[in-house]
Amino acid sequence: MNSTSTPAAPVLPNHTTRIARIDALRGLAVFGILLVNLWSYTWGYESLRYGILPPDASLFDVAAIAFTAFFAEQKFYPIFAFLFGASAMLIAQSIHARTGRWSEAQRLYKRRLWWLLACGVLHGALIWFGDILTLYALVAFWVLLGMIGARLSTLRWHLRLWSLGFVLLVGLNFWLSMQSLSVEEEYALVTAAIDNVEAARQVYAYGNFFSIGWQRLQDYVAVTTQSVLIVPHVATLFLLGAWAVRRRWLTQPQRHRTLWRRVLWVGLLLGLPYNLFWAVLKVLEAIDPLHPWRWDFTMFSLLPIGGSLLAAAFVALFMLAGDGIMRGVQAIIAPVGRMALSNYLMQSLLGVILFQGFGFGLGQQLRPAMWLGIAGLIMLGQIIFSRLWLSRHAQGPLETLSRRFIDRNIG
Repeated sequence: MNSTSTPAAPVLPNHTTRIARIDALRGLAVFGILLVNLWSYTWGYESLRYGILPPDASLFDVAAIAFTAFFAEQKFYPIFAFLFGASAMLIAQSIHARTGRWSEAQRLYKRRLWWLLACGVLHGALIWFGDILTLYALVAFWVLLGMIGARLSTLRWHLRLWSLGFVLLVGLNFWLSMQSLSVEEEYALVTAAIDNVEAARQVYAYGNFFSIGWQRLQDYVAVTTQSVLIVPHVATLFLLGAWAVRRRWLTQPQRHRTLWRRVLWVGLLLGLPYNLFWAVLKVLEAIDPLHPWRWDFTMFSLLPIGGSLLAAAFVALFMLAGDGIMRGVQAIIAPVGRMALSNYLMQSLLGVILFQGFGFGLGQQLRPAMWLGIAGLIMLGQIIFSRLWLSRHAQGPLETLSRRFIDRNIG
């Protein structure tokens, strides 16, 4: 990286310009994503997310699945995507304020996306197949980059277009889910899913470094390829986050309390019953995967909406919370959100080492209820680590490397 004496060289927002409430929400999302990813460290990416409960499973094991399905599944990835779009606008605005050029903001943000794409590919290929950074970077190249410096009307038009695409895709999936299958066809699909899940579990739970690496690479390619189906959802969330910043819903929430109250009530009234029902379905599926409830596919087709509704309620709670409450929350989890990339990748590294066969193999040795206990310890460790690290540094370790990559040759 070439040095420069120009005062405007630090073009990304530093720790003094960050919004602690948003960082705290991002920290919560990082922890919520860990709860969901926890299961795939052992069970792989196949359709039975929570695997198969053994006959002697305890009530705590059942509760662990119910809690994760209700509270976390499809709630925190939407929040993370929403905040990703919001961060794009905040970063671009900061660069524009320093340089006076939107073209410079686009150029530097493009570097950021290349950095995230490289992190995503390495993460998915070498650590854990369920990487989301690859998809985020690719969609952001396509959707977000052109919104930097764009008129509000242009952003609104793109948001409407992608929202329509998302709704149409959900509608198509809903229609397909209503198509009846014969008993034989349904049984064949279910047994194939069970066989695939068990085959993946055998590799991840008992395999060595090389067998797990090969399985991970195959799963990463499959997951990334299938992610094309959620592009409209991700693009909509990106643009909604960008819109929320442009309209100052996130940066000045006290001026938009009526809006956030409406979001909260709609999210709770529609999201709570749906996700409670979803949690019951996932528990029944894990107990007896050979006999799924007949509406399971239909509920799955609506999960992107049902999960996002409760996610919206979580965001609204953070926006509506009083300053006194938020000071305590921010003190705990805002540091985690300030170094979200480092913590996200650290979770994956710890997860595969602790749960998979080439490491400690705890995914096979322990029951699901204890998995959540381990997740809690990881969260506690990251809270402590983030606070200690940021007491000595302006950014997280990977965030610092990102800054150096983005700022190189500036001057």
